[in-house]
Amino acid sequence: MSITQTVEVPANHRLTIDVPREIPAGRTIIAFTPAPVQKTKETLQSRKPISGYFGILSPGTYGDGVTYQRNIRDEWND
Repeated sequence: MSITQTVEVPANHRLTIDVPREIPAGRTIIAFTPAPVQKTKETLQSRKPISGYFGILSPGTYGDGVTYQRNIRDEWND
């Protein structure tokens, strides 16, 4: 049997749990999962779009992609 209940955590961070009578007395496991933070319109608008990061690295940083990859593979032991 599984019971899920969403609650608001008060400022004192104390929760009191009332267990339904259908749950038998004895040992039990309580799982606690904080709810994900809701993204507001303001936080989404303040994010920089990924296109704003294009061109940050200079073209000479890695040079030719194939040459760079071959150099990395040459470092591997066979």
